[in-house]
Amino acid sequence: MLLLINVLIVVSFGTAFMTRLNYEFVIYVGVIIFFLCLIVASIHKVDYTPASLVGLTVWLALHLSGGWIRVGNGVLYGLVIIPLSARFPVLRYDQLVHIWGFGSATLVMYCLLQRSLDSPWRNPIAVSIVIIAAGLGVGAFNEIVEFIVSETVPESGVGMYLNTSLDLCADLVGAILGLLYIRLRYSEYR
Repeated sequence: MLLLINVLIVVSFGTAFMTRLNYEFVIYVGVIIFFLCLIVASIHKVDYTPASLVGLTVWLALHLSGGWIRVGNGVLYGLVIIPLSARFPVLRYDQLVHIWGFGSATLVMYCLLQRSLDSPWRNPIAVSIVIIAAGLGVGAFNEIVEFIVSETVPESGVGMYLNTSLDLCADLVGAILGLLYIRLRYSEYR
């Protein structure tokens, strides 16, 4: 069922971005298709939790909506939801998507690593660091994709250094929240 929902979201938004000639998000849809195929190919080899798969599905919908839904002169990604700083554009929809997304990515990294971990874990601090670092690694990969998009699509909405820095900070918040979820949800980690 989740696969069908993901396919419908990808096809719908992919078609919509193509009609608007939004090549930035067409590239993102391509990256999403690649990772969706990886998950489908590994579904019988990795113990993905239902929460990890639902988290990724919600992230997909939030991400593509952020590039599609118009708000004022821009899109949802640029919307400041709660102005927490006069100096930085915080708290934006973009940062909330990063928090959710990389919390979900951290949970996926846990699913990928859990068979390799001692049970019960002998050193939960070290394992926590590895899981957070793995989630942040996915965030760093995302920022590399954003950099490539910003350099290849002239009119992309990807911000520069400040945006990257705020994204990485939001990724860290998401990874920590993902780890807290793992610690509360999975008894072998307590």
